[in-house]
Amino acid sequence: MRIRLATENDLPALMELLRRVVPLMRAAGNLQWDQNYPNEAVFQRDIDLGQLWVAEVGTDIAAVAAVTMDQEPDYAQVGWDIEEPAIVVHRLAVDPAFRGLGAAGALMRKAEEVAAERDINVLRVDTNTQNEATQRLFPKLGYQLAGEISLAFRPGLRFLCYEKRLTTT
Repeated sequence: MRIRLATENDLPALMELLRRVVPLMRAAGNLQWDQNYPNEAVFQRDIDLGQLWVAEVGTDIAAVAAVTMDQEPDYAQVGWDIEEPAIVVHRLAVDPAFRGLGAAGALMRKAEEVAAERDINVLRVDTNTQNEATQRLFPKLGYQLAGEISLAFRPGLRFLCYEKRLTTT
């Protein structure tokens, strides 16, 4: 498995990944994503900003994640200081054909590398309360549950916030 920055050439494969992932999420009761979000424009912006990473298996994109510094104002609901610099993972998805290979964990570890490169020791992520896979994954990677929030741009849904603090050497 290879982790690399996404390019514009990856957009068709990323949109196909979404077409496979979103129906499975929704069938499981996870309504975090739909036919409108995330979309090609969101991924294009992530690519333009150099913050969209993919996990490749052979020539196939197995997973995707945006590794950003974008903190939602609603994160303050769990007591986080959103002015504190943090690496925040958004739009993490694994193609159903590649589940169980560790692609999500590899992308989360890439986020830690990005944080270390930028001398940032805080990583944050949120996930829908119905996303059982990430609720298992994040604690395994050393993330601590900080609490539950609502997000203004996703009314009616609830999200769990996780944080990991890196030790400085």
